[in-house]
Amino acid sequence: MVTVWVVPGARRTEVVGYHGDALRIRVAAPPERGRATRAVIDHLSDRLGIGLRLAGGAGSRRKRLVAPGLSVDELAERVDRLVD
Repeated sequence: MVTVWVVPGARRTEVVGYHGDALRIRVAAPPERGRATRAVIDHLSDRLGIGLRLAGGAGSRRKRLVAPGLSVDELAERVDRLVD
């Protein structure tokens, strides 16, 4: 599982580092009707090359995502590569 901190309504969609223990990601989508959540999942899935799904936090800036078929350590390793 990976925890992300979402900043909706940004100029562009990008991973910008960490917010505490969560991956901080800015998304261009507005925080309406799940658009920002969908943008986060799509962007990270593309960048990581894996399918992600929402495990919690649909209405919150703090979301938990899982990658079926990957261990927690494998997912954490891939996420860390995005920030380095």
